[in-house]
Amino acid sequence: MRRNYRRGKEGRGWSSHKRSHHPHGHRRPSHSNRAESLEQEEPQTTVNAGPSSSEDPSSSSSMQNSVAPELPGFYYDPEKNRYFRLLPGHNNHNPLTKDSIQHKAMECKRLRLLEEEEKQKKTTRAGLNSSVLLQKRQLGLLSSTSYCRLVHELKVNCMQRRKIEIHSPDSSVAGTNNFKIIVADVACERIFTVNDVEHGGCKYGIINLSGLGKESLTVEMYDNLYFTNRKVNSVCWASLTHPDSHVLLCLMGIAETPGCASLLPASLFSSTNPGDRPGMLCSFKISTAWSCAWCLNPQADNCFSTGLTRRVLVTNVVTGHRQTFGTSSDVLAQQFATQTPVLYNGCRSGEIFSIDVRQRNRKGQSWKATRLFHGSAVTSIHLMEAEHYLMAADMAGKIKLWDLRTAKCVKQYKGHHNEYALLPLHVNEEEGLLIAVGQDCYTRIWSLQDAHLLRTIPSPHPSSKDAIPSVVFSSRLGGSRGVPGLLMAVKQDLYHFSYN
Repeated sequence: MRRNYRRGKEGRGWSSHKRSHHPHGHRRPSHSNRAESLEQEEPQTTVNAGPSSSEDPSSSSSMQNSVAPELPGFYYDPEKNRYFRLLPGHNNHNPLTKDSIQHKAMECKRLRLLEEEEKQKKTTRAGLNSSVLLQKRQLGLLSSTSYCRLVHELKVNCMQRRKIEIHSPDSSVAGTNNFKIIVADVACERIFTVNDVEHGGCKYGIINLSGLGKESLTVEMYDNLYFTNRKVNSVCWASLTHPDSHVLLCLMGIAETPGCASLLPASLFSSTNPGDRPGMLCSFKISTAWSCAWCLNPQADNCFSTGLTRRVLVTNVVTGHRQTFGTSSDVLAQQFATQTPVLYNGCRSGEIFSIDVRQRNRKGQSWKATRLFHGSAVTSIHLMEAEHYLMAADMAGKIKLWDLRTAKCVKQYKGHHNEYALLPLHVNEEEGLLIAVGQDCYTRIWSLQDAHLLRTIPSPHPSSKDAIPSVVFSSRLGGSRGVPGLLMAVKQDLYHFSYN
């Protein structure tokens, strides 16, 4: 009797025509009914591999999972229409492991999407051009919501990637270490960069964006770079003597070395413009610092906050006065309101709460004002300009827009991917866009107004946990006369996506 399996190059493979009520595929039917059962089941099997074209191209093959059931210890290949045995992952020479299969599938999707983007450079979606949209709007054929969303979709889908040349006084430094974080100042004239160093630790510095012109794509790295053997968890710009005059860093502790928060003058990174350079203006040792925020409200002038393990620490740089607020969970994300001296915090427990920093420390947690709840650890929060709404993302990949007046979720932005990383949100209300980079290394852009996913941008480099892009979006990269677009830092490269 012929067996219903065969060997493949990667390992032993089973046809997906196996009987569904034997999930492990090892039970043999009796000789009397075996041939009959195979003949009956053969025509019933249909396999549809891969997602439809309307789905997010970076998403997992949910359709595949629904048609071909997952068998413990086996992998289903939709192209070959067969199951293959998974081999133990501890042996580096094994050709087929769960991680290698997932990486291969992700890489195939990334390359396919990059190829599609190359083809779309010369063409846009049929019927999607500015003159047609304007004409339809004037004729009343499009609502204002649809018109705004389609204009955003048109502009976002016309964005094209170009590599930026980074000039550095020290040629041995530029382009040698992977970008980890880039954060732009308010005017988008500079970005603060954090790069991983091969032997461990980080280096950080400032890049001047003034060279970003319509023709030229060149930026200049400041002279002075600084190194640390600790991991940089969080960064924000601080306005102490003038707008964005300083940079606030939160460093994670290692071994017996505790974490610390440091407030550094931006002039420290430039030899040509020394200015007032007091070195580390404010630095103190703390437990692990997960997040930080600078307050721009005059009622809490010269104050910054650090989100720690189970507490929030608010410090006045000038007086040195500190306030501590105990929490029940680690504080992973923070932002101050500008209209009031209120600090919003996102926690590992999924709770979001606010603190009015004018009040004194209280026992317990009676000082908590607004309280919202996510089902997973909150990794990023963004207070909208009018300060009636707050955007939050969590480790389950959920992005929600909350109405702070009613404490209810009013919108969800679907498609984001996250499992355990601290990934930021980028909101540009002027253009009506929400941007987030997922743990799968895809950059997704949504319409703020109707939560429609406008575009999914693949990384120019193969996906990996140490190659998650860091992005900045602005209508004026390089200052008031700068160019609009998206900056993407990944591996050792910096890219510009034009937004016209």
